[in-house]
Amino acid sequence: MFRTATLLSLLLSSAVQAEDIDQQAPPPNAAADIGADTILVTATRFAMPTDHIPASVTVLDKAAIDRSQDIGLSEILLRTPGISLSRNGGYGTSTSLRIRGAEADQTVVVIDGVKLNDPSSTGGGYNFANLLVGDSSRIEVLRGPQSILWGSQAIGGVVNIVTALPQQELEGSFDIEAGSRQTASARAAIGGKQGPVSWRIGAQAFTTDGISAISPAFGGRETDGYTNRNLAGRIDIAITDTVTADFRGYYARGRTEIDTTTGDSPAYGTAREFVGYAGLNIDLIDQRFRNRIGYGYTDTARNSFDPRNPRSQNLDADGRNQRIEYQGSFAIAEGWVALFGAENERSRLRSVTLPASLAAAIPAPTRATARITSFYGQLNAQPIAGLTLTGGVRTDDHNRYGSKTLFSAGGVWVLPTGTVVRASYGEGFKAPTLYQLFSEFGNGDLRPERADGWEAGAEQRLFDGRFSIGATWFERTATNQIVFNSCPATSTLPLCLRPGTTIRRTGYYDNVSRAETHGIEAQAAVRPFDGLLIDGNYSWTVAEDRSPGAATFGKWLNRRPRNQANGSISYAWPFGLTTGAAVRWAGHSFDNAANTQRLDGYTLVDLRAEVALSEQFRLFARVENLTDKVYMTAYRYGTLGRSIYAGVRGRF
Repeated sequence: MFRTATLLSLLLSSAVQAEDIDQQAPPPNAAADIGADTILVTATRFAMPTDHIPASVTVLDKAAIDRSQDIGLSEILLRTPGISLSRNGGYGTSTSLRIRGAEADQTVVVIDGVKLNDPSSTGGGYNFANLLVGDSSRIEVLRGPQSILWGSQAIGGVVNIVTALPQQELEGSFDIEAGSRQTASARAAIGGKQGPVSWRIGAQAFTTDGISAISPAFGGRETDGYTNRNLAGRIDIAITDTVTADFRGYYARGRTEIDTTTGDSPAYGTAREFVGYAGLNIDLIDQRFRNRIGYGYTDTARNSFDPRNPRSQNLDADGRNQRIEYQGSFAIAEGWVALFGAENERSRLRSVTLPASLAAAIPAPTRATARITSFYGQLNAQPIAGLTLTGGVRTDDHNRYGSKTLFSAGGVWVLPTGTVVRASYGEGFKAPTLYQLFSEFGNGDLRPERADGWEAGAEQRLFDGRFSIGATWFERTATNQIVFNSCPATSTLPLCLRPGTTIRRTGYYDNVSRAETHGIEAQAAVRPFDGLLIDGNYSWTVAEDRSPGAATFGKWLNRRPRNQANGSISYAWPFGLTTGAAVRWAGHSFDNAANTQRLDGYTLVDLRAEVALSEQFRLFARVENLTDKVYMTAYRYGTLGRSIYAGVRGRF
């Protein structure tokens, strides 16, 4: 903590001594309304051009989101480099997204500047099952360790989702579509600018009969449906020329029919997610010194039911986070910006597994809390034209694990030849989750996970940006990874007993793993002439268990394909029609740590079309999984076959 405070004081003292120049600091806001033609990224916690970011980043704007026609956010993310996904069935079932082979709970998900995670889930991460595209206007994926700015969990990377803010006095939009398996989706939003107030509210309803969560090859016959309702809103108020207030909210509720691991079941689960944020922004010294004070709150409630049991409800879990934060940015000199902040996050868990019999007493719920206080600082400097250097430090003070200090550094050099060279190094720290510590499978002696990683890459742009090609090499080492160990019925291990009792349990969490990941991400895009776009990416990700002496040493980490590729082509015809095709290939992977259960590779082909009826309205249609490929991303669980959808979109 002392080193972090020293760094912040040095940054501020440098700022005070800086010459008086006409320089403004960027707003310290991960959900800022950037409103610029240049591609900017706010996942760095203030808006920066992509050519100033040393880490690999993918930005999807509203046009790209609309062009994809995807309903779920995980589907559109899967088309970007370094992303793999596993799902226990169709829409709404448990969905794990991994960046560069990291664990699913080592990715930070942010909606409008608020971190999402569920303290009541096993790994404390975010389940993408209920996250639809909704009113998203920009999606950013920042790959590699990002813990300096985003703290615990940001070992694999950050997914930043920004909902729309109005650009006109009054505006609206809607998307309505329907298709295979009685699937229907309707989304609408309205907003505007009136004097000092900008506001927007959007809602979406989605329903589908779905598929059997268990694959038909394993006895799945009845369909498992899913419904989702979500609402998002933002309001910004300019109190004075230098003081603004902003409020953001997101609510989603889903109901998912699920199966057991052995076959069809009438069981179902419900999930409710709420995100709230209130912030005050204060600009000082002619906007050279910008400040944001914010409060964020998340609440995730999960329940599961089996109507066959006398007591139908079998799980009642709730995880809450409260976060108070300060963030500042200071323009030291032209091209030199300091970012710094402080955060306090409190997490709460309540979870209980209910017995099936009405005669059995309901056990007392597991209740636990955790608190972490953080200080961070980062300096972004442009010492010469085209060269951007960054360096940062963060201290996390956990109420159970004490203080941990992390470092990062990087640079990006844009040459006059159109060549961009990047390199970065980062560290990560993730404390055990409340569930891993205090649930019926908990272990109070767990140690925090640690990680460090680096990357280096280059991109070449030619013909005024019409052609680009690039590649990045990355490596990451994670230690003290937390895994779940099963307990055989005959085990005599003390950890196979619930702490403080003689009651046997089926498993426990422990630090036994060391994992190493390295690989290559390559991508290219070309616009030979106006209207035609061809792009693609390839990811080679080697993610292995490197635990010394373990039976799984050298084995692939489960559900992580070593080879993946995406390609797409689209053409905007002169008469208003846009057509496109996309292909996704994933090599084989393994479902278990021992690598005895293989998941075969697969290739999926999608077709898309869109026609403009007027400036405001468009018809669109798509075919997903054109060849009706049968595949699995998780053993025994089904995936969507050929699907056809059509709809209408309006923007006014």
